[in-house]
Amino acid sequence: MKSLEIFAGGGGLALGVTEAGFSHASLVEWDTDSAKTLYHNYRQFGFDDGKEWISNDDIHNISFAAYQDKIDLLSGGPPCQPFSIGGKHKAYNDKRDLFSEATRTLAEIRPRAFIFENVRGLLRKSFSKYFGYIILQLNYPEIVKNENEKWLDHLARLEKYHTSATEKSLYYKVVFRLVNAADYGVPQKRERVFIIGFRNDIHGNWSFPAPTHSEEALHYTQFITKEYWKKHSVKFSGRLEPVDVSLFDPPERKPWVTVRDAISDLPNPLETNDYYNHKFQGGAKTYPGHTGSIMDEPAKTIKAGAHGVPGGENMIVLDDGTVRYLTVREAARIQTFPDDYFFPCSWTESMRQIGNAVPVKLGSIVANSVKRTLYSSKRKNKNNGHGNF
Repeated sequence: MKSLEIFAGGGGLALGVTEAGFSHASLVEWDTDSAKTLYHNYRQFGFDDGKEWISNDDIHNISFAAYQDKIDLLSGGPPCQPFSIGGKHKAYNDKRDLFSEATRTLAEIRPRAFIFENVRGLLRKSFSKYFGYIILQLNYPEIVKNENEKWLDHLARLEKYHTSATEKSLYYKVVFRLVNAADYGVPQKRERVFIIGFRNDIHGNWSFPAPTHSEEALHYTQFITKEYWKKHSVKFSGRLEPVDVSLFDPPERKPWVTVRDAISDLPNPLETNDYYNHKFQGGAKTYPGHTGSIMDEPAKTIKAGAHGVPGGENMIVLDDGTVRYLTVREAARIQTFPDDYFFPCSWTESMRQIGNAVPVKLGSIVANSVKRTLYSSKRKNKNNGHGNF
């Protein structure tokens, strides 16, 4: 199945889509440093020539008409800064709000399905009307905003179209879900909004993949069976909050994956090693509001601050109580990038790209579920005599 990714960033979602079995027709990313990372890893995306298939350009300058009806999945993460809790909260007044370009791309390509991802701040109460506007645009991407038309006026037109009895041509059945990546085996407490849409001719019973991991299961292995400590050959660190486990039954889900699970086999970054991007970065300090992730829980959300360290989220607390910055490789592991995925930029820039990325594993899980629905729809159409596939 063919896919195309816009706002590809450092490649987390694109790599997850690749792992799910899609074949990218193109990756689009305007930021030169992020595009550099994509170029360095072009083989990871199944390309034989990065320059031919990776477009380092402003999406406003790109026409996607040549891909119309040739793409099964459109994916991407429109810039999150307009909605980020740590940002300036300008939403539709922020020039970086590019959901309109995502909608234009959707209208031009007419993919069978799409996956968009963004920060949980998109769901805050103050953005509720604008978020509803985003969803309606994705429902009906061909009902375009006119030049000089205000978004509230466009919203009114979309609402009238949505509630009218007229025949609708192209439209998408859209759902969204706020998920915690830790619930899907990612070693990080990372809440993000996924928006999924299926073209109106796709007939499938899709729902968001069920969580596979839980905090309760982690605590069960830490405080009931003690398997967690035995696995790592370490004593209980004493740094976890007390947990009432007296009523715990054996959990159905797998344990949350911790920082220790993710990085404990990596060598000391102060020592020479053969791992990509695994070099010590000095200068880590703690102060109120700026603390690191402890080893025996999923990491705090890796963030993309101005210097890669907005609130201590990119530090870890070692077993002796000292702190240090995550290496690029450790941060990449926490975002579930493979060890052979190379970040060619500085530590600060690489951490920015990693902090903006979709965890590869979560992207793969979501893309796999979408792919199964698309295959199911193809089989139904074939069996009903609607064409050969």
